[in-house]
Amino acid sequence: MSKQTIFLKDYQAPAYQIESTHLQFELDYLDNVPAQENATRVHARLKFVLQADQPPPQLRLDGQDFELLDIQMDGKPLPQDGWVQEKTALILNNPPARFELQITTRLQPQKNTALEGLYQSSGNFCTQCEAQGFRRITYYLDRPDVMSVFTTKIIADAANYPVLLSNGNLQDSGKLANGKHFATWSDPFKKPCYLFALVAGKLDYIEDHYRTQSGREICLRIYVEPHNIQRCEHAMASLKKAMRWDEEVFGLEYDLDIY
Repeated sequence: MSKQTIFLKDYQAPAYQIESTHLQFELDYLDNVPAQENATRVHARLKFVLQADQPPPQLRLDGQDFELLDIQMDGKPLPQDGWVQEKTALILNNPPARFELQITTRLQPQKNTALEGLYQSSGNFCTQCEAQGFRRITYYLDRPDVMSVFTTKIIADAANYPVLLSNGNLQDSGKLANGKHFATWSDPFKKPCYLFALVAGKLDYIEDHYRTQSGREICLRIYVEPHNIQRCEHAMASLKKAMRWDEEVFGLEYDLDIY
């Protein structure tokens, strides 16, 4: 398939912004399908806010290579004439100026050979969302000029996936029934969805700390597969030098509590 050329002269600002993005990933759960294959279920809550003078007749959300399990608007099922599902998009008809969309999708990362969106590598879960990989996770305005704050809850088997990572600061974590555990990450700074990241698996890490120019103490961790743990010291030293360089050259310090 040939790619469509996009010209700057044809750019149009998005009619909506996504004010907040709440994601919950249930990794590697036993799916209730005839094949009884493990899958990943993603619950998304997206708060849309109109930026234009009036709502457009249709709102197109990007999405592909997953199964749509459920969709609701403001906690109620969408009427049949309220939406259309295409191969690579979800079309909302006559959307209001402000609404929350709840979407549940089913993925099979172990079969994702595109290495975009959520996939498995060496038994670990990874994401690659740049440039347009987030649309393989859920329906979204997958474009760099749509900025949102992200909160991500990851649920997985504690023995198989002891490390659960995503963007921002660790907000909460704990044990669940049936040998599972969870971690909730919150990123207070708006970003486009191509910067979303998730990693889950059996990883080791080294830890150090860095004091910023304003006196804040930052926890630094570098995660690797266990057999590479001895190769991290140079990376940690380089990270601390880079943080100092950003402060001295640009006057900017790291703004989260953990790196």
